[in-house]
Amino acid sequence: MFKEYFAGLFKYDAYCNKKFASLINSANNNYRSTELMSHLLNAQQIWLSRCLGTAFTTNQLWPKWEPDTFDGIIDKNYTEWMNFLNNDPDVHQTIVYKNTKGEQFSSKLIDILAHVINHGTHHRAQIGILLKQNDGVELPSTDYVHYVRGLQ
Repeated sequence: MFKEYFAGLFKYDAYCNKKFASLINSANNNYRSTELMSHLLNAQQIWLSRCLGTAFTTNQLWPKWEPDTFDGIIDKNYTEWMNFLNNDPDVHQTIVYKNTKGEQFSSKLIDILAHVINHGTHHRAQIGILLKQNDGVELPSTDYVHYVRGLQ
């Protein structure tokens, strides 16, 4: 049950990330939007490495990625999160990890999964504001309920 629920949320997240990556690629004043999208995608990779118990190669939270790389990163992140979920992890297990400052924490996997999805929503909202204010971009509807309705 949890696997299917979170798999659906990660699919929705990738869908929204693709929409915003496309907007960033077409915007003129996209520096801060690019920073935010890079951070959002990088954070997904960092959290996945924590869940897998593997070392992440950098402690850099704000990589300098180019917008034309976003689609590939989004696809890679989605595939890797789906592979993780397809191994049926115990969502109630505690994940012990270190933050980028080396401080140790522990969180339930279910809370980490919710965080990763909410983190993306938070930063896409910031990106949307920037694109609308700086470039006059008309934003697509990325409300979850609209997305789900489209699946029915």
